[in-house]
Amino acid sequence: MNGGVPGGSGWCNAVRENSRYAESGDQPAHAVFVAILKLDCIPNPELQRQWLPPLSCFKKERRFRMRSDIVPGAIFPDYELSDHSAKRRKLSELQAQHPMVLVLSRGGFCPKDRRQAEGLVALHRELEVAYCRLVTISTDNISETNEYRTGVGAHWPFLSDAGRTVQKDLDIAEYTDPVHNPMIPHVIVLEPGLIVYKIYNGYWFFGRPTLEDLRQDLRAVSRKCRPDWDITTPELKAAWQEGRKELFYPYGRTYVQTLGEQD
Repeated sequence: MNGGVPGGSGWCNAVRENSRYAESGDQPAHAVFVAILKLDCIPNPELQRQWLPPLSCFKKERRFRMRSDIVPGAIFPDYELSDHSAKRRKLSELQAQHPMVLVLSRGGFCPKDRRQAEGLVALHRELEVAYCRLVTISTDNISETNEYRTGVGAHWPFLSDAGRTVQKDLDIAEYTDPVHNPMIPHVIVLEPGLIVYKIYNGYWFFGRPTLEDLRQDLRAVSRKCRPDWDITTPELKAAWQEGRKELFYPYGRTYVQTLGEQD
């Protein structure tokens, strides 16, 4: 305990714990730090007040938090960017009337992002038959974006945000990497209409959704937005017999019309 003053092993443990909790933005951090001091290294209350950081230090926002209005239920911005083939694309046009998974990526230089994209290749085959969409945005330029997409064997649209439009607008610059200046990785599950359903912060790889997480999310979104989710109901059976085909996929359009939306 080094005589009950800061500097011993207990103090070091307290500082480590305090830093871990404070940087994560957890509100109980202050109380946890107080408990550590009392139990481990500074039994004197006067010294505790002297060495305990003020409560305001623990009220700062969580690190790497996206812009405060981007929350479940909000409408995600309809960004327009160039894709891997230099064609301008809007998110709303890529989504059409379908659930969509939007991946905000560091870029092809990052091994974590490449591994994530390789895993999504298998899921994308399921998304195609489930009438769902997948889009990736990175801060790579168009040439790098095309190489990134080709290198992982992807067949969905990759958009280039070399100008950092999305990064700046969402306030997700990864300030810990000033060399590449990428976006903090996120995965956003969107309901039709670009309505945010769920947000995953992928700064750490295991903060990103697994393929099963995304399946469950898309199941929930599809259940909400597909009026014909359960065609065994008497109401839908009656609607079909009455010729109300707009309640059944593709909801008043022909299948040929839907082909133009596919990438």
